[in-house]
Amino acid sequence: MSDSANRVNVRIFGQEYTISGDKPRDYIMKVADHVDEMMKKIETSSGNGSSASIAALAAVNITDEYFSLQSGQSEMDQEKEQLKKDMAHYMQLWDEAKKNFLQYKEDAQGSLDQRDQIQEKLNEKSIENDSLMRSLEEKEKRIDELEEKVNNLASRLKAKEDGQSSSSSRIRELEGKVKEAEGNFFELQMENIRLKSEVERLKKEEG
Repeated sequence: MSDSANRVNVRIFGQEYTISGDKPRDYIMKVADHVDEMMKKIETSSGNGSSASIAALAAVNITDEYFSLQSGQSEMDQEKEQLKKDMAHYMQLWDEAKKNFLQYKEDAQGSLDQRDQIQEKLNEKSIENDSLMRSLEEKEKRIDELEEKVNNLASRLKAKEDGQSSSSSRIRELEGKVKEAEGNFFELQMENIRLKSEVERLKKEEG
């Protein structure tokens, strides 16, 4: 034994013993008291018996307690290991759930952005459609004005022809103006048709 070993006098089953050990004094006395108590229980339960047989039975019982505790510790270690595995599994599930949530959030945001882009395009088309409608109304108004002008010129020309009151050069001049007005009127009608087609196309796109 080393010089630092504790030497403790104990009484076990009526006999004095000196135990040396590195454990604290209180611990050594607690172990000795446990052995003494075990031997007394065996003596009481078994009746008469030699000290050697009682000591052997006490050793068997104490060893059984030790093995039971050791087995319980092994089970606890297994349960602890299983708990670690379960925890790792649940942590993995948690990480996957977080990733799925973040992906869902990102997809939802993408859908919102796409919806906003579509709405913005629809607004642009609506503005463009309104502008074309105003242009169409202006063209139709211009067509009506030119049509009225053509009718006035035609009336004036007919009146001049009927009255023979103007010279042939004036008649040719008026005829030229009538043809020019008719040409402008035709161009405006074609532009009006084109604008109406464009409006119909925009309405279909909005739909």
